[in-house]
Amino acid sequence: MSEPKPILQWFDAVQSLQHSGDAYALVTVLGCTGSTPRDHSSKMVITDEDIFDTIGGGHLEYLVMQKAREIITTNAGTSKVEQEIHHFPLGASLGQCCGGSATVLIETFAACQFHIGIFGAGHVAKSIVTILAGLQCKVSWIDSRADEFPLEIPANVNKIIATEPCDELEDLPNGSDILILTHNHQLDFELCLTALKRNRNPLQQLRSIGLIGSETKALRFQKRLTDRLLGLEKVDQDPQIQKALDEQIKSIRCPVGLSSVPGKLPMAVAVSIVGELIAIDHASTSSNFKTSEKIASAVIANSKKSRGLAWKDIKQQLNGKLDSKGQGTVLHLGTATDTEESKK
Repeated sequence: MSEPKPILQWFDAVQSLQHSGDAYALVTVLGCTGSTPRDHSSKMVITDEDIFDTIGGGHLEYLVMQKAREIITTNAGTSKVEQEIHHFPLGASLGQCCGGSATVLIETFAACQFHIGIFGAGHVAKSIVTILAGLQCKVSWIDSRADEFPLEIPANVNKIIATEPCDELEDLPNGSDILILTHNHQLDFELCLTALKRNRNPLQQLRSIGLIGSETKALRFQKRLTDRLLGLEKVDQDPQIQKALDEQIKSIRCPVGLSSVPGKLPMAVAVSIVGELIAIDHASTSSNFKTSEKIASAVIANSKKSRGLAWKDIKQQLNGKLDSKGQGTVLHLGTATDTEESKK
């Protein structure tokens, strides 16, 4: 029987979800009039499967949960962040007996798109996971030896005890970076072969493949992989096929890690490997940003617009009382709305 999940307040949940890299929505009651389940400033956190804290339950909370999960599902696989404001007359449209109204802000935060699959739980892998625990990434840590894993696993790491690690490689999210660091050279080879086969499908490609070892190991693996993949093609040594295979095989980084970072101690090797992963992620993000016409046009448009919720839209939607005394402008929520509600 599995242990029950700890009951977290909304601020604890936000901290935990930020660290684990999972998508979530933060809900805030911006203002309310009349009788409502909870007062203004009440907050809750919503994920695909869980909720933390409450804005009062009932039909209001059900609709907010439904809307938040709809946005999370729609934005899955992206880094999109959204804010929406909803106004709910509780009695008129939701049938709640309290009869007041509530204005709710739904802020959705996307799941982390930097996913790393680590095969092997040896000394270098342990040091890598120690570093990755402090970064914005999600890690699948895979080994067949349950005793090799430490007792405490970071929140952003999913420990997987697998008798068939190659099957786990096939299940990793698209665009993952993988590190092959096992204790078994034959398993290393099979994982490389599985990764290259997977990358033939444009919809299932890994972003990068890193293999621990020496230059001698890299050369041996390149020859063995060429022989195996040519055998799978069941064709003669066609120069074009040979060239394509060479490019695929040479995409495996072995020795993995930055050559500019010296040292053979596990932590030194881990720093070298994680530094290379960060560079790959940065280069990939920058490349996607520059080559996407859609994103480029959005950047140009947003250079003249506000990010997130625009002030004019907030004023229009909330319809509160503006106070321009002192520095900046304050929007007092509920003042104008209270008057309007009293007229109904």
